[in-house]
Formats: sequence, structure tokens, C-alpha cells
Amino acid sequence: MTSTQTASTRTAEKPGRAVRLGAVGGQWIDSRVGGAGLVRFFARKIFPDHWSFMFGEVALYSFVILLISGTFLTMFFVPSMDEVEYTGMYTPMHGIHMSKAFESTLNLTFEVKGGLFFRQLHHWAALMFMVAIFVHMFRVFFTGAFRKPRELNWLVGFALMMLGMVAGFSGYSLPDDVLSGNGLRIAEGLMLAMPLVGPYLSFFLFGGEFPGHDIIPRLFTIHILLIPAAILGLIAVHMIMLVAHKHTHYPGPGRTDHNVVGYPLFPVYTAKAGGFFFLVSGILCLLAATTAINPVWNYGPYDPSPVSAGSQPDWYMLFTDGGLRLMPGWESTIFGYVFSWNMLIPLAFYGAFLAFLALYPFIEAWVTGDDREHHVLDLPYNTPVRTGLGVAWISIYIILVLGATNDLIAVALQGSINDLTWLFRISFFVVPIAAFYITKRLCLSIQRHKRELVLHGKETSKVVRMEDGQMLEIHQPLDEYERWTLVSADQFRPLKAGTGVSGLRARATSFFFKDYIEPVTPAELRESIEHGRHEQHRIDHLVAKTGGADHEVN
Repeated sequence: MTSTQTASTRTAEKPGRAVRLGAVGGQWIDSRVGGAGLVRFFARKIFPDHWSFMFGEVALYSFVILLISGTFLTMFFVPSMDEVEYTGMYTPMHGIHMSKAFESTLNLTFEVKGGLFFRQLHHWAALMFMVAIFVHMFRVFFTGAFRKPRELNWLVGFALMMLGMVAGFSGYSLPDDVLSGNGLRIAEGLMLAMPLVGPYLSFFLFGGEFPGHDIIPRLFTIHILLIPAAILGLIAVHMIMLVAHKHTHYPGPGRTDHNVVGYPLFPVYTAKAGGFFFLVSGILCLLAATTAINPVWNYGPYDPSPVSAGSQPDWYMLFTDGGLRLMPGWESTIFGYVFSWNMLIPLAFYGAFLAFLALYPFIEAWVTGDDREHHVLDLPYNTPVRTGLGVAWISIYIILVLGATNDLIAVALQGSINDLTWLFRISFFVVPIAAFYITKRLCLSIQRHKRELVLHGKETSKVVRMEDGQMLEIHQPLDEYERWTLVSADQFRPLKAGTGVSGLRARATSFFFKDYIEPVTPAELRESIEHGRHEQHRIDHLVAKTGGADHEVN
């Protein structure tokens, strides 16, 4: 080796100045902050790899886009209800009196470079945020990821969902257009329907008679300060609990409640997360650039006197409007107070509807009496009652959403809005029960089918005729991975009242587990494997004896 080659080799092996400076800087920071151990801990953290786990990341990345786009919009929006005469670039509204909030929205849309893009990006990101949260929560629900020790994390996720709904409502109310004003009017009507306290709540929120002059500034403070801070805090709590409890994983060989099978955060998931963030951002930017949403210039400024036809809130708030439309106009006067049951009953139902979702982990834990830690997920068909309840909950939500669009559906189908309203009223009571029953029976049927697969394998549609005339159907045995997944589910049996079990809990366990499918026992599994080997041995012997002659009947 020449001296020139030696020098070049030393130069290649010697780290660059930037690397040396980075190492010195990192050591300086670590000696004062002590973050190296934390970085190593997170870098080695194992996460399972499954597409259904990505919905939580979609929600997180959508929230990041919301913060970025919201910061831009805040610089130009004027949260004031002072009246002005519009003289801006959008000529169709010249001379129209409007609030400064609506005027600044028009200026942001038509005069600020990139303003319309950021408005639409913010709105699409909000919708994506809520979609991802809903889908993520139902993935957790149907797979039982809320079980111990994650009950509190489920409540954190539920709180994030509720805060997202409040953030969306407060956000699309800020432009002070006709559509958002109608939504505020409905909210005021719900508050006024509450006996005794309703008028005080309305007066406190609106600062006087509706619409007052304070609602937009107050909603602005709630929307840009209080709710984002609460969401950020809950996301931090959610992630800390996720790390502390370990990640769940789907059943399979080697996967237990005591380990996590997957890939480390660095470098695998760091690269995946970065790419996925840009993918979500790109899709949202494409939607914002090509698809219009919330065109307030078509609605006009809010005026309490008209109510636009076909007005609905965003999809995640539609169910609240649907309940109000489907409820008959019942009222009663008790002790001089008017009780608007058409408002109070939907309000009470909304509370029970959401409380059931929030408290379900504790309800199921009480029913099963299961106090173990769970890190392996359930397959939805192995929990037919839970899956049926989830589908019934979703069906109620869909019916309420359809009820909120009864006028649009009637116009589109050229039908009677009264007939549609009665159809949705009846469906509200019939469809959830039917959805629960059908879903439960389908899950039980899938369980029976999977049990047969474990014992007999997959059908190949081939039959072999033996020398004595017997017909043997050829089955393809399951591999170890498939068999493990199908036989590793938890099994519960109904409890009987007595010995510490109350009658109510006994009836609840009977409701959950009375249609119990007996799992495959180890003895049955050994017997089926031996039987399959015996039949395969007979077939192989026949083939060898006949020299490969065709004995298959297709």
C-alpha cells in the first residue's frame, strides 16, 4: 500500500468536522439534560406492524396539519362581531352589512395569497382528524384493546373524540355565516330547553340575547387556545400510557400477553412515520387544492331572520341534528315550567349514547370478572356480543345522520319528508336490534367454521376413491400460524347467581356468553391431526401401489 493510499484511508476513516461537532454538542446537551438514556429507550421500543394501527397516526398527523394551518389563519382572522359594510374584492357582496369576522373570512379567502388553500386545508384536516379518531376507537373497541390495563387510555381517547367535536363546532361557527349561525341557533335552543338553568346558560355564553356581541370572540378563544391545549395534553398522556402499557398485537405464534412482536422505533418506524406523515399531508393538500369546502361566500353573512334550507353541520355532529328532527314536538307544563321533551329526550339520549361508549370497558370487565392484563387482541368474531353491540351502536349513529338529512333525501328521491321521518323513527328502534342479532349470528357462524377448519383443514374439492370403494375427501391442513391464531382465543362461560355473583351479573353473563361455542380441546386437535395423517398415509400407499394411477374424482 502506498503512502498516498494510506493517507486517503486514514482520511476516510476519520470522521468529518460536522460529525465531531455534533458529537461534542450531543455530549454537552446530554451532560446537562440526560436524554441519551431516554433516546435509547425509545429507539429500542418495539411496535407491531399492522395496517389497522395506522389510524391513530392519521389522527395525530391531521392534528399537526390543523395546528400549522390554524396558526396561518389566526394571523388574518378578526374575531369581532362589530358591523361593517363590505368593500372588498368579492364584488357580489359590495355594500352588504356584515360582521368583521365574516369580512375577514372573505378577505382571507380572496385577498390573502394562499388564504383559500389554508382555509380548505384546515377544514379537510379537521374532517380527517375526526374520521381517524372514530375509526381508531372502533378498531380498539372491536379488538378489545381497551381491556386492562388500558381502560384509562380508552377514556383519554374518548375525551379526545369529544374535544375534537367541540373544536369542529366552535371552528366552523367562527366565520359568522348563515350556515354556522343556524348551528349556533340550534345550540341556543338546546340550552333554553333545559328547565331553570337553560336561560342562564344561554345568557352566559352569548353575553345577552341571541346572537349578542360576544359569542365569536369567546368561541375564538375556546377554539385556538383552550381546546388545542387540552388536546395536546391528552395526546401526551395518551402516548405516555401507550409506552408504559406496551403496544397490543394480534394473536399468532410467539405472541403472548408478556411480549411484543414487531420492529424497533428506530430506524424502522421512524422512517415509516416520517413517510406516512408526508403521505397524509400530501393527500390533505391535494384535497384542499382541488375540492371546495365550506364556501361561505355562497351563504352570506349571518342574519337571525332567515333559515337556509338543507343546512347541516359537519358529519360528526349530524347525529345531534338527526335526533331533534326525528323526535315529535312534545311539550309539558309542570309547576309553571315548560318542558320541551322534543329537546330534552334527545339530549338525555345523546348523553346515554356516548356514556355507553365511554364506560363499556368497565361494563365488560364487570360482566366477565376478568382482571388479567391483556396485550393480545381479540378477533372480532370471537366476541360476538361485543361486536354486535358495536354494530348496533354504529347503526343508531347512521340512522340519526340520515334523519338529519331527511329534507335532502326527500328532495333527491321526490318523496314525502313525513314518510321518511316515520321510516327513520321506526328504524331507530328496529334496525339496531336486527343489526345486533344478525352480527352475533354471523360471528357465531364464523366461529363454527373456524373450528371445523382447525379440526379438518381446508377443503380442496378433491375426492380419492380407495380400493374398497370408500371415498376420502382431501383436506389441506392448516399451517402452525393459522392453527395457533384460531385456537388461542379467550373463552368465557355464563356465571350462575350465588357465591358472590349477583343475579344481575349472572343475567349479564348469560346475555354475553349463553351461545357459547366450545373451543377445540388439545385432545380433539391431536385426534384430528392423527386422523388426517392416517388418511394421508392410506392415500400415499394407494398411489405407490397403483404406480400413480389417477384415483381422484374432481
